[in-house]
Amino acid sequence: MNLSDLDPGKIPRHIAIILDGNGRWAKQRGLIRQQGHKAGADNVETVADMMIAAGIPYMTVYAFSTENWKRSQEEVSYLMGLMRWYLKNYIKTALRKGIRLRFLGDASRLDQELQKLIIHAEEVTKDMPNLTLSFAINYGGRDEILRAVRKVSRDVADGKLDEKDIDETVFSSYLDTKGLPDPDLMIRTSGEERISNFLLWQLAYSELYFTDVYWPDFSEEDLEKAIRSYAARDRRFGGRKK
Repeated sequence: MNLSDLDPGKIPRHIAIILDGNGRWAKQRGLIRQQGHKAGADNVETVADMMIAAGIPYMTVYAFSTENWKRSQEEVSYLMGLMRWYLKNYIKTALRKGIRLRFLGDASRLDQELQKLIIHAEEVTKDMPNLTLSFAINYGGRDEILRAVRKVSRDVADGKLDEKDIDETVFSSYLDTKGLPDPDLMIRTSGEERISNFLLWQLAYSELYFTDVYWPDFSEEDLEKAIRSYAARDRRFGGRKK
């Protein structure tokens, strides 16, 4: 991917991705859904490498939503197992490639092994400089905001926070994404054109890009198309063009 002709200021610093189409990718090939999810997980690593090569320091992926628990028990069990397997095997790779791992969402519903893996992965990779790769697991934008409101309310009640001091910056510090810049660009694969309860607060001024490509097939060429589409847009953040 060659982006040397673009103004560096036109290249997004943070790209968020809704990883959609794994099941349809598998069905198209006569495979079972689990094989699609495995191919999708493998592609996260591939695309993370592309981000590093392009000099993009932040990538956030929607791995498992609060609504995904409604899927069949078999599929949910497989996805949880896949996440455990992925983390166990990816931590060494992340350290070698300089990738910091972060996790968004309510971990309390996850099994104890996965919770421990998440804590371990965040701790051992916290100083990695090349890419911050965040996984949204048991994550929902509305749930995140509600959890943040509850934490703010407790701190106000306990005298730790004055309600007059609550502004967007303060409230953002109570969200799962504390310390991360808001995404500049959100990509959704597979042809669906909605944000599906993903980063509702953080996507307020993000550019949105939709592609028909299923996530396991999302390639370097597809990423470049998305970045070039972003670079061609005029971001005014509610202001007027002079």
